[in-house]
Amino acid sequence: MELLNSILITLINCIEHIITSMGACGIALLMAIESCNIPLPSEAVLPFAGYIVSKGEMNFHVAAIAGAIGCVLGSIPSYYLGYFGGRKFIEKYGKYFLISHKDLEEADKWVEKYGDWAFFLCRMLPVVRTFISLPAGILRARKRIFFTLTFLGSLVWSYVLVYAGVKLGQNMDAFKHLWHKFDIGIVLIFGILGIIYVYRHIKHLKES
Repeated sequence: MELLNSILITLINCIEHIITSMGACGIALLMAIESCNIPLPSEAVLPFAGYIVSKGEMNFHVAAIAGAIGCVLGSIPSYYLGYFGGRKFIEKYGKYFLISHKDLEEADKWVEKYGDWAFFLCRMLPVVRTFISLPAGILRARKRIFFTLTFLGSLVWSYVLVYAGVKLGQNMDAFKHLWHKFDIGIVLIFGILGIIYVYRHIKHLKES
């Protein structure tokens, strides 16, 4: 438990430092990192941004829009990696980006079932949203449509998670008695999904 707390505290402290020092640009940066297939989950970033909003230190809409912009920016290199590298490249080197064959197959199923709208829908789903850009590039999806739907789907996702963080921040007094330390409470709420995110990616890689 102590190791878990230490990892989560380090993660949240990093997120807190970047957001508080860089503001909306920090949110965009962190979300861009996630969309580049690096395990820095939006489930930890955006609720904390909402917590900052609840303290009156940032505008709600600015936080959500910054998150969506970051997703688009981070999707650009992933899209072109799939576009120029192709499926064989991803299948051979995807493990270095924490992308397993199972991840790629799951994204393929969404694209096959929903077409271009998969890019919108997948941006509102945990885990899948992170690597949908690669199949889009492999399939050479129309750039304008892909990035537009990426922005819109990410915007919905950002608003939901930022709002969750705002509500938590506004009602934090009701949760304080559950933990001896306030920071641990924040960490457990905002960080646990992040650990699940990384665990699922590593599990898929081992199964490949």
